[in-house]
Amino acid sequence: MNVIDLLLKLLSFESVTPDDAGSLKFIETYFEGFEVTYVNKEGVKNLFLTKKFSEGPHLCFAGHVDVVPAGDGWDTDPFVPVIKEGKIYARGSQDMKSGVAAFVQAVKDVDHFEGRLSILLTSDEEGDAKYGTVIMLEHLKEIDLLPDYCIVAEPTCESVFGDAIKIGRRGSINGVLMLKGRQGHAAYPEKALNPIHQISPLLDKIAGVHLDSGDDDFAPSQMVITDIRSGMEVTNVSPGTLKMMFNVRNSTKTTQEEIKLHVAKHFADLDHTLQLAQSAYPFVTSRESKIVGKLVESIEKVTTVNPKLSTAGGTSDARFIAAFGIDVVEFGVINDTIHAPNECTSIKEVEALYNVFKETITHFNT
Repeated sequence: MNVIDLLLKLLSFESVTPDDAGSLKFIETYFEGFEVTYVNKEGVKNLFLTKKFSEGPHLCFAGHVDVVPAGDGWDTDPFVPVIKEGKIYARGSQDMKSGVAAFVQAVKDVDHFEGRLSILLTSDEEGDAKYGTVIMLEHLKEIDLLPDYCIVAEPTCESVFGDAIKIGRRGSINGVLMLKGRQGHAAYPEKALNPIHQISPLLDKIAGVHLDSGDDDFAPSQMVITDIRSGMEVTNVSPGTLKMMFNVRNSTKTTQEEIKLHVAKHFADLDHTLQLAQSAYPFVTSRESKIVGKLVESIEKVTTVNPKLSTAGGTSDARFIAAFGIDVVEFGVINDTIHAPNECTSIKEVEALYNVFKETITHFNT
């Protein structure tokens, strides 16, 4: 079986979060001579395959076999992969069964490695991820088997295969601000305290503002207003309360405390409450890390493209891996149809991704 045959097989599993649909068992049986560990909880399955070839560093490839629901608008059955004009159409073809197929086949085809190789797979990355990669990492820590380096095969490229590696990710902080006024008749505004009027002159101080100046790795953390609602949808009653929701994709330079101080500065004289919740924490792997250098070398050799080192985009399981002190990077196919109808990737990209991973493994210690 080659990497394309393997991808077609993986795409045929209807593995909508958190159901792996038998795909993890299939991958387990695809290997010989690897130690097998499952850590499963609350319907989520997590598989760890590892083999020590010799003394040396521990290199892990990580990813997820689960996909988002197919939704409507497909031209073909989303769980029956179709090849058309050099592209493979199916749910998960970009996010991220192409990456899984590439590193599974690359690891399987390795005869020798100076160190330990492993594969970590979960069936819950697209969901809450509460019982996914993180609980396997906790187990590996308990048995002293955490990797030194890790590659997550999320789709990272932007317009040309090989053009981007993610060396970090921004965090995500969600905020809910409640502003209390006093309801009244619209004809007597002097008897009311309208929270819409109160917040209006403040919007340019909070909406879209940069909370830090960014740095070489991260763009500035920005306060993005996602929802404002108030009133009863009538024209003769001014509202008594206002609810504003926002999100900050934060760099390592902005924390919840800085956000609290920023809001307090502008709302100090108003009756308000603020709730913040951090769903993901930012991380960055040093540009000087061995895993960054080796992956860049492999991409350049296979594609002749010099990849940029990026931290853009949303969150991924790399955030959990980094929290355990592991140098982690992400690299995969072009990201332009993930979660969309008729999701697809090209055969050429998948084969190139396999070659990049094979090259990285082969020359990791040279």
